[in-house]
Amino acid sequence: MFRAKRRTVVTVTVVLAVLLAGALAVTFLTQGNGKTSTSASGDGTVEYQPGHRPLVPDFTAASLTGTTINLSSYRGMTVVLNFWGSWCPPCRQEASTLAALAQQYHSRGVAFLGDDVGDTPANALAFTRSVGISYPSISDPGYLIVQKLSQAAPVSDTPTTVVIDKTGHVAGMVLGAVSYSQMTTLLRNAAVTQ
Repeated sequence: MFRAKRRTVVTVTVVLAVLLAGALAVTFLTQGNGKTSTSASGDGTVEYQPGHRPLVPDFTAASLTGTTINLSSYRGMTVVLNFWGSWCPPCRQEASTLAALAQQYHSRGVAFLGDDVGDTPANALAFTRSVGISYPSISDPGYLIVQKLSQAAPVSDTPTTVVIDKTGHVAGMVLGAVSYSQMTTLLRNAAVTQ
């Protein structure tokens, strides 16, 4: 009986934390000088208007294979940065969509990059191979890149996908698993820069 009550308390606490995080994200995204700088839809898509896009802080990190990744080396390209983990069911659900989009948009100057959080490189690499993801992912077991990106956009859960325009600003993001139509819309809007 004690375990059931404890489980209920933990479940309620987690639900409240998720709701609070969502409310804070909406509040953060809709603040401004009386002008709307973002638009959020019910499907988890958030778009930042040109001139109101936060600058993404630069970072350097190791990939799953040990190579160094510098975000600044992607400047001049649109970047799709997906926060994921092989342990995350919605991340697994969206993986084939991201793999297909990465292949489709590669010739259009769009770079895809993953940030594998709370995972091991071995599990993450096995997963990316199984779903056909060929773009690099950062190994971020301690959520350090998540913390850094959270300075610009509310990255607080997996999956979250951030679209960064060619000038290094957040053009939009999807909170939750992405769909093909969400991403094509965000990529089209990211072409309109600051």
